[in-house]
Amino acid sequence: MTFDDSTCYLNGEFLPLAEAKISVLDRGFIFGDGIYEVVPVYYRKPFRFEHHLNRFERSTREIGLTNPLSREQWRALIDDLIATSPAEHQFIYWQVTRGAAKRDFAFPKDSTPTVFAMTTPFARPGQAPRTQGLTAVTRRDERWLRCDVKSVSLLGAVLARQFAAEQGADEVVQFRDGFLTEGSASNMWVVKDGTVIGAPRDHLILEGIRYGFIGELCAQAGVPFEVRRLSQTDVAAADELMLSAATREILPITRLDGAPVGTGAPGPIYAKLRAGYDQAIEALH
Repeated sequence: MTFDDSTCYLNGEFLPLAEAKISVLDRGFIFGDGIYEVVPVYYRKPFRFEHHLNRFERSTREIGLTNPLSREQWRALIDDLIATSPAEHQFIYWQVTRGAAKRDFAFPKDSTPTVFAMTTPFARPGQAPRTQGLTAVTRRDERWLRCDVKSVSLLGAVLARQFAAEQGADEVVQFRDGFLTEGSASNMWVVKDGTVIGAPRDHLILEGIRYGFIGELCAQAGVPFEVRRLSQTDVAAADELMLSAATREILPITRLDGAPVGTGAPGPIYAKLRAGYDQAIEALH
């Protein structure tokens, strides 16, 4: 994608991405004071859009940010943006900030929220990560304590992903006080003795939209599903390890800190969930 071949939405107007401008005093730019979402689009249809919108609304409430559009207006905006692109599969990024105001940490009394959205062509995960798996490295979770808020303040995630990149890995597996939280931008799933186990849905992780979806897929496949605290020892002893994220869908992690996870190959539970995930996407076609 180049700036010249993409259309975005900014404050009520559709325009070329290269022409989109905001004030340098926008609080999203100055403070990271805003909320965002990323929605995958398959066959030109947004996937689990209502779940994304629910999370967006929850995040805006948590930081006292006015949601400037109704649910119907958000859906219309997303549909219009999808229509600007010829790509069959896309992902939609949107964010709302508290708007431009005099630089002050306290909330401004009269600022107008900045609304921005863009679409990007989306290449689904290919055969290599599906059949060979990803590599990951462990890391202490050094982010703030409100990871449940999908804030545009993403420096913690940037540093975590860079840590993985510098070690030639695809992702990090993070731990806080010795217990599993999540990746840099993904939820983590441990498989032990045929059960899929995820970290508790609290303020220490961002509950990915795929979180509930993984539970649904497990139920459909007859796979036990559990949520509990997982130690670093639990993760190291996993039979399978997987991640889920909007643009990565669900993928196996087959090497962790240079050592094989389980057999070192994608496992049977992953295969069941992968099949269910693909079926849900094809149902949109």
